[in-house]
Amino acid sequence: MIHRMIKEAIQNYKDELIELRRKFHIEPELSWEEEKTTAFVCEYLENLGISYRKTEPTGVIAEIKGGKLGKTVALRGDMDALSVEELNKDLPYGSKKDGKMHACGHDAHTAMLMIAAKALNEIKEELPGNVRLIFQPAEEVAEGAKELVKQGAMDGVDNVFGIHIWSQMPTHKVSCTPGPSFASADLFKVTFKGKGGHGAMPHACIDAAVVASSFVMNVQTVVSRTIDAKSPAVLTVGKMVVGTRFNVIAENAEIEGTVRCFHPETRDHIEKQLQHYAEQVAAIYGATAKVEYTRGTQAVINDEYSAKLVQKVASQAFGEEVLYNEAPTMGGEDFSYYLDCAPGSFALVGSGNPQKDTQRAHHHGKFNIDEEALTTGAELYAQYAWAYLNE
Repeated sequence: MIHRMIKEAIQNYKDELIELRRKFHIEPELSWEEEKTTAFVCEYLENLGISYRKTEPTGVIAEIKGGKLGKTVALRGDMDALSVEELNKDLPYGSKKDGKMHACGHDAHTAMLMIAAKALNEIKEELPGNVRLIFQPAEEVAEGAKELVKQGAMDGVDNVFGIHIWSQMPTHKVSCTPGPSFASADLFKVTFKGKGGHGAMPHACIDAAVVASSFVMNVQTVVSRTIDAKSPAVLTVGKMVVGTRFNVIAENAEIEGTVRCFHPETRDHIEKQLQHYAEQVAAIYGATAKVEYTRGTQAVINDEYSAKLVQKVASQAFGEEVLYNEAPTMGGEDFSYYLDCAPGSFALVGSGNPQKDTQRAHHHGKFNIDEEALTTGAELYAQYAWAYLNE
């Protein structure tokens, strides 16, 4: 009976759901700048009579208190945009802010969680427990989840569930498998110091450009030759700054990159190898090296019980054919910080539809979603909360 009420409520609010998503898409706000989005969510929750508190500097934590005693399940939706120029110029709801765009679907996540909250609030007297609503800022800079945890987002929470719209999957499909889902994402910076001089006298210099180039080529073997092939890892050098002038031997070089993997031991190994390779390459040429390694998001590892519950809920709500087995991605997600506090899972909801040109990669200037996926995500949020509290 309650399952049907939730489904009907979500369907009844479909037009509102689309309108909310488009509102956020038109007015994107970057990480830690989500002031208007935060204010709008607060006003929306207040009109529904749902208790909430604003987090600092942005974000919202709310709670639907059930009419019966029970556990607390948290639902998370992120809401920040990216520094990406909207290239969908013909969209009536395209971004109105130059250089800012919802190119990852967070506008959809916020809208879906709002409508899920509205549906759950209508059956709150039947809820055997509480539903925590986490409207999170700053996911794109991997800071928001950690900060909201500090501000009490997970206090008293028994289980946590999140959703990401996924353009690489067909619209309406749902993927949530036990185990690794998103990789850890770390940053590194290597600074080489050689000895500068005139381009006509390289014998009197130590060329930092050569040192840095050698490092870039050799460091790739950290993954290909020092890590078990059954433990996926990616080491990417994305930036290299070297030299000052065409006829000057470079004295300094800076390299920046990222490391992504699923297993803590692999992460530790790569960090150590980066230091070793940098020092050894520098020594070959008589230069020096300094390595800075910054750990970012941890790997998102879905709890087996929670992931299987998502599959069960999705099957019951939409039919078994909705289930999809999306391979783990090397992308990062700060949802991992919530999983440090309570078991839970992170699901992908497909929004890719070539006929609507919504299959483009996340973070692309022409990224868009098939809005038919919105009701799938909103209902999955609500149905999961109801199912978990009744387990």
